[in-house]
Amino acid sequence: MKAVVYQGPEDIAVTDVPDARIEDPNDILVRITTTNICGSDLHMYEGRTSFETGRTFGHENMGEVVEVGDAVRKVKVGEYVVLPFNVSCGFCKNCERGLTNYCLTMQPEPSFAGAAFGFADMGPYQGGQAELLRVPHGDFMALRLGEDAAERQTDYVMLADIFPTGYHATEMAGVKPGDQTVIMGGGPVGLMAAYSAILKGAGRVWVVDRHPDRLALAAKIGAIPIDDSAQDPVEVVKDATLGLGADNGCECVGYQAHDPQGNEDAGLTLNTLIDAVRFTGKIGCVGVFVPSDPGGREKQRAGELEAEGKLALDFGLMWFKGQTIGTGQCPVKKYNRALRDLIAGGRAHPGIIVSHELPLDKAPEAYRNFDRREKGWTKVVLHP
Repeated sequence: MKAVVYQGPEDIAVTDVPDARIEDPNDILVRITTTNICGSDLHMYEGRTSFETGRTFGHENMGEVVEVGDAVRKVKVGEYVVLPFNVSCGFCKNCERGLTNYCLTMQPEPSFAGAAFGFADMGPYQGGQAELLRVPHGDFMALRLGEDAAERQTDYVMLADIFPTGYHATEMAGVKPGDQTVIMGGGPVGLMAAYSAILKGAGRVWVVDRHPDRLALAAKIGAIPIDDSAQDPVEVVKDATLGLGADNGCECVGYQAHDPQGNEDAGLTLNTLIDAVRFTGKIGCVGVFVPSDPGGREKQRAGELEAEGKLALDFGLMWFKGQTIGTGQCPVKKYNRALRDLIAGGRAHPGIIVSHELPLDKAPEAYRNFDRREKGWTKVVLHP
């Protein structure tokens, strides 16, 4: 089968790999029809993680079931399903508590928790930027879709990651009807966080970025764009809130945050939120942060703490303001069924952010343009 294979920093190829197949009676085999490039794929693409050469990318996947294992009882051949990026069992202590993002059985490293398709340090599972994907624990993992699945794939595929992840950011931030919410980052996850806050009835939602195409999309979904290359987002938010700050905020950038001049500062977005959010406010952080940064060679050579995943955080100000920060990857299954029903009922259209739909063999071009933030490349969908 064809798959998008990592060959080294900024070097991927669409090559032939062994076909995915049923390996356990609980497995299902899915013919991938739609798979997205995620912003967190770019960390791996750039060589900023421990992702191994020869592995297949892709953790935002949906498609048609073509085979099921002997123990599978619910999922049927021919059904369209969307797969959470978390690979989880459904029966460990964390899964039983709804924390499928920290499954204890699917992660082979005993000191870790959490597994994912095609992701660094999250188990051996191949990604779905391929023609076929093996899905463990298919009855638990797969979210079945309705009759409109085939024609609404750009909406439903967002349930694999970014729509639930954006929603999770707003849950950790405690967004409620009438709230004033600031979102750091106008990439796909940041836009989905803003979209989720608006769906929840937030009174005002700001999106901070500096790319005109992203800011235009933020305005399109009903948010207020802030270009941080032209305005200080903290001043904008405080000026609009009698100096108090937003009720809550969402960090949707991660450890490769940088200022408008291009200087990388892993703590920049979190510290901006600590300043911009009011006393006792909440912050939800879903941007990717890692314990070490193999690609941060300048920081490593200088012996700086960022190379070890340690940030210069304005903790004193956060403590003084009595703020709370929630962190971590999203437990997709906690939200994906309800969000699916919002899509099916016509209340949510997350595919609004898609800018490009391309065949799988165009993946190298798509990664290159998406990674460079080329104008108009806001969200890329691949069709194997």
